[in-house]
Amino acid sequence: MAEALTAEAILVATEEVLRRYGPAKATVVDVAKALGVSHGSVYRHFATKAALREAVTRRWLSAIHEEMAPSFGEGVTAAEVLRTWLQKLFDNKRRSHTDDVELFTTFKTLANESSGVVEDHVAILVGMIASIISAGVETREFAADDVGRTAQAVWDATLMFHHPAHAREWGNPHIRDEFDAVVSLVVGGLRYNRVPSATGDA
Repeated sequence: MAEALTAEAILVATEEVLRRYGPAKATVVDVAKALGVSHGSVYRHFATKAALREAVTRRWLSAIHEEMAPSFGEGVTAAEVLRTWLQKLFDNKRRSHTDDVELFTTFKTLANESSGVVEDHVAILVGMIASIISAGVETREFAADDVGRTAQAVWDATLMFHHPAHAREWGNPHIRDEFDAVVSLVVGGLRYNRVPSATGDA
């Protein structure tokens, strides 16, 4: 007896079809053929081609969210967590661009089609930055009057190292030095520096 067709199986097959044919040529019929089912079976799970492509985009971005969850280890400072997190984001984006250009270009196209999905994705990642900053504020390592706004500022300041629009610049031989300089500036700006009072109290 054949296994029941699942939404997850359709999404996996769709990703492979997109990789093979590209977003301009890939069709629901291609996905159905890859699964050995009728295209009507695919439409029973995803009402339209656009809905299917959006679901694939969400699946791809969800995998990034899981991988990018901040890691707070004992004795690790918030500055170290933030630097590691930004480095991981940059490395992942740059690796996906250089190791699998076709798939990177495909998902860039899909992301442009699903602006709402991308907005949710960015909000989740900025929220991760906010959690790191909040941890630093609690230990008085960082100072931030508005953690959410500060997290957004960190995201914006490092945009060149994670936004697909800057992908061509990631091959610059000096990009690592540029990244280190920006992140050092960002982390330095977050650090809590207590000003001594007029009486000389610490």
